[in-house]
Amino acid sequence: MTLYFCGHPFKYELEGICKLFFPLIRFTHVFDPEGPVPEGDFVRTIREKGKEQTRLCVEVSLGGASRSREAALPNTLPEYEKECERVLCVELYRLLSEWLGIQPSWGILTGVRPVNIIQRERAAGRPDEETARFLREEYLVSPEKLRLAFTTADVQSGLLADLPERSYSLYISIPFCASRCSYCSFVSHAITTRKATDKIEEYLALLCQELELTAQAAKQNRLKLDTIYIGGGTPTALSAAQLKQVTDAVSAYFDVPSAREYTIEAGRADTITREKLEVIRASGAGRISVNPQTFNDDVLRRIGRRHTAAEAVECYRMAREMGFDTINMDFIAGLPGDTLESFQHTIEEAIRLSPSNITVHTLSIKRSADLFSEEGIADYVKTNVTDGMTAFAREALLAAGYRPYYLYRQKNTIGNLENVGFAKPGAESLYNVYIMDEIQTILACGAGGVTKLVSGMKDPASGKNPIERIFNFKYHFEYIDRFDQIKTRKEQVTDFYANQEK
Repeated sequence: MTLYFCGHPFKYELEGICKLFFPLIRFTHVFDPEGPVPEGDFVRTIREKGKEQTRLCVEVSLGGASRSREAALPNTLPEYEKECERVLCVELYRLLSEWLGIQPSWGILTGVRPVNIIQRERAAGRPDEETARFLREEYLVSPEKLRLAFTTADVQSGLLADLPERSYSLYISIPFCASRCSYCSFVSHAITTRKATDKIEEYLALLCQELELTAQAAKQNRLKLDTIYIGGGTPTALSAAQLKQVTDAVSAYFDVPSAREYTIEAGRADTITREKLEVIRASGAGRISVNPQTFNDDVLRRIGRRHTAAEAVECYRMAREMGFDTINMDFIAGLPGDTLESFQHTIEEAIRLSPSNITVHTLSIKRSADLFSEEGIADYVKTNVTDGMTAFAREALLAAGYRPYYLYRQKNTIGNLENVGFAKPGAESLYNVYIMDEIQTILACGAGGVTKLVSGMKDPASGKNPIERIFNFKYHFEYIDRFDQIKTRKEQVTDFYANQEK
């Protein structure tokens, strides 16, 4: 499909609207074309500025049929450019929604963190009623999503107010899994492949070096450790001895007892053993995850999981018996082969088990995932079914005493839906809240890790705390081969804080 942009530069947002209705379609971009538009499927957006008014027009051609909508704005609007962009997005959304019978419930909001809008408006003193009206009328957000966003913001408010000064969270990446799930697009490798087995010991040795360098940088810049998060990948894809090598390094270089929160993703049931859980307990970590994704064995087989629902429940119960009180369970709405009834059973079973945290993700359709290179995506773009799944989960979890405390969205998510972390009161993960809100420095170690250095001084123009990012190399073999550059990049932490104090 070709996207034509005529008389304006609003490519990013308008392409985002197109992706809501045409997931995974590859777009060709043409700016200010000369002559007639060629035949074929296209979306054309036009801005024509007249003497007093600007004409905004959208035209869509699909399968030989075409439709159009248009609006007009006065040229003297205070935020003329921003309003032109918004109105073009609204007109395109309405045209495609009416034509295709699809109504994404977040409207034209395409950002990752919709709750941040509420927090920003509250900080500026704007009443919630006014913010809700603005999002509903100007951005077409549905009443259900508004309630979810405001409830999440309410739960977060106390957690955000409790942020220690000059604190940081430590993130450690273990980019290996027992096998690669068919829907996965994360940077991870099956630990049984030669690319992993030949390099894992070297990777862990260098990771421990990076942990030591990171601890030195934190100490040099008078930063206080707040939370620790070891994720991936699947950290428990490592052997118990290898996992202990990482946790021992953390204990050796960081003041673990001072951290308010220490999380290790145990993850998949086919990687969890009593011995590994004992390593985690001995490390001081109090939070783990046991992530079934679904309690439907047929769906588990289809996505490439090498465990059953019963085995996931058994791992959860073993962790509880060993004294882990704060356990998260992840589930995904929209997995291939799943049904609304099956997903409802999954959520009901999760509530019966009563973990302290339940995270409900929506399947994100990405080209790099094996699932979508093997088969067409028609069966998976089931907006109404997936929306029903997330709606059921939301209402059932609220009724069971769970509260939404963090919310984010990914690109190409089915139905433009969301990922939500629910928790029993007092069991919310500080790390998840802080990383979503980008209000605390994150020092990241390992392949694919992204350090986020958050300034303590707000930008007067945006009202946000400026962030500087330091990227580690994406793949573990790059990380190993170019580790000297990883060490050099650590110096940017000191440079950042030195500039903060000028």
